[in-house]
Amino acid sequence: MENIVLLVVDVQNALVLGEPYNREEVISNIKKLVQISRENEVEVIYIQHSDEIGGELEPNCAGWQIYKEVAPINGEKVINKNYNSAFRNTILKEYLDSRGINKLIITGMQTEYCIDTTVKVAFEYGFKLIIPENTNTTFNNGNMLAKDLYEYYNFNIFKDRFAIIESVDNTIETLIYSGRC
Repeated sequence: MENIVLLVVDVQNALVLGEPYNREEVISNIKKLVQISRENEVEVIYIQHSDEIGGELEPNCAGWQIYKEVAPINGEKVINKNYNSAFRNTILKEYLDSRGINKLIITGMQTEYCIDTTVKVAFEYGFKLIIPENTNTTFNNGNMLAKDLYEYYNFNIFKDRFAIIESVDNTIETLIYSGRC
C-alpha cells in the first residue's frame, strides 16, 4: 500500500502576489488538490521558506505568510526551511518516514529552484513522486521566460526521470483512491 501526502511548497504571499506565470490556474489547481486531500483524509504538508531579515520572505512578515487561498487549517503541518530543498536542515524526511509515507504529490513555487531541488532530493530518498500539471510556477528570470522554465523542467527534466507528470484530474483520482485504502 502506498501512503501519500500533498506537499505545498513556498506558496507564500510575496511570491504569489509577484505575478508568476499562470498564477490563477496554478493557485486554483493547488486549492482544488488541498480540498480533495482534506476530504479524503490525505495529509497536506506546507513548506514555508524563510529569508533573512529584510528579505521578501522574512519570517512573520506579510510576504512570508502562506497564501490565504491555500493556507493551512486545523493544525496542518507547516515546515519552515531556509534552503531550496524542503529536506535540508528540516524535519521533513524524518516526519515522512515516521508516518510511513512513500509517495509525494509536489506543488508550489518556484519551478527551477525549490521545486527542482525538492523533487531531486525526494527522488534520491526513494519517494515516488507525482507532479500534477499546472501546479508549480515561476517567474521570468532574464534569460528564460517563466513559461519556458515551467515547460522545460516539468516535461524535459522531471517527467519520466524523477516523477510522474499527470493531469490534475488524474491526481484527484489518486487522492480519492488513497483516502479509501
